[in-house]
Amino acid sequence: MPVSDNGMLATAVRLRDTGHLSLREIASRLVIRTGKKWGQHPSPATVMRMLREYDAQTATTLVEPAR
Repeated sequence: MPVSDNGMLATAVRLRDTGHLSLREIASRLVIRTGKKWGQHPSPATVMRMLREYDAQTATTLVEPAR
């Protein structure tokens, strides 16, 4: 079960885009809302993975197919 949800991702993206926080600081401001890790903070590695996946998905949706 993934520890992230859309709300957590949106918050992580917003915090990252401010440019003032490290992954560790972003992770400390997020809280897992599901599963057995409920109430804990995600690891910085989890935050990095969430943001990479978001960036990859966003990049592929912004590219128009060649005509």
